[in-house]
Amino acid sequence: MRIFVTGATGYIGGRLVPCLLDAGHEVGVLVRSTDRLGSTVDQSRVEIVKADLLDESSFSADDLRGYDVAYYLVHSMLGGGSFEERDKTAARNFATKAHEAGIKHVIYLGGIQPQEEAGKQASPHLRSRAETGRVLAEHLEGRVTEFRAGPIIGSGSASFEMVRYLTERLPVMLTPRWVKNAVQPVSVRDVLAYLEAALEVGPSGIVPIGADRLTFRELMQTYAKVRGLTKRIIIP
Repeated sequence: MRIFVTGATGYIGGRLVPCLLDAGHEVGVLVRSTDRLGSTVDQSRVEIVKADLLDESSFSADDLRGYDVAYYLVHSMLGGGSFEERDKTAARNFATKAHEAGIKHVIYLGGIQPQEEAGKQASPHLRSRAETGRVLAEHLEGRVTEFRAGPIIGSGSASFEMVRYLTERLPVMLTPRWVKNAVQPVSVRDVLAYLEAALEVGPSGIVPIGADRLTFRELMQTYAKVRGLTKRIIIP
C-alpha cells in the first residue's frame, strides 16, 4: 500500500515507519522539521512533506493524494497553553485535506476513556484525545479506526518511564490520589501490531486495546516485582 504517516518523529511513529517499510509499503511522512527525522527514519526511503498541521496553508490535499491509508499520530500536549484547541484544529485541518485527497482509511491512536458507570471523569488530555477522534470521524465520514490505548509499556514511553523512575528510586512514596485510578497498560509491540493489522481490516470505529485493568499503584508494584526490587510502600 501507499501509506501516509503523521507524527513520524514521535514515540509510536518513529517505530511504526520502519515496520511499514520493512513490510514493503511505500511511505510518506508529514513533519514540521526534518532535523529529528534522521534519528528514527531513513529519509532516503520515505517521501517527505514538510508542513505544520496547525497551519492549514502549509500543505494541500495534493500532498496526500495517491495514498491509500493515513496514520494520525500527533498531539499537542507538549506545546503548553490550550492544547485542546490545538488538537482540534490540527485534526480538522488534516481530516479536511485527507477527505479531499480521497484517502480511504485513517488510523488514529487515542487514549482509553474512564468507564462512565464508575463515575470517573476523564482528564483534559483524555477528553482531548476522544475529541480528536470525533473530529476525524466526522470530517472523514466514518472512514476511521480509533484505537484507544492505556499507558504504553516500552522503553521511551512517557507513562512507562514515569513508572520506572518512581519505582526504581523510591522505596516509600507519598503520591497523588491518581495512583488509585484503574488503567489498562499495553505493550508497545502490541500497539504496533494493532496499527499494522488495521491496514487489512479496514475502518473499524472505536477499538479499545490493553491488558486487564489494574490501578497505577498495582502497576508500580508489578514493576518492582518483575525487577526484583524490595517491596514498595505507596501511600496515596
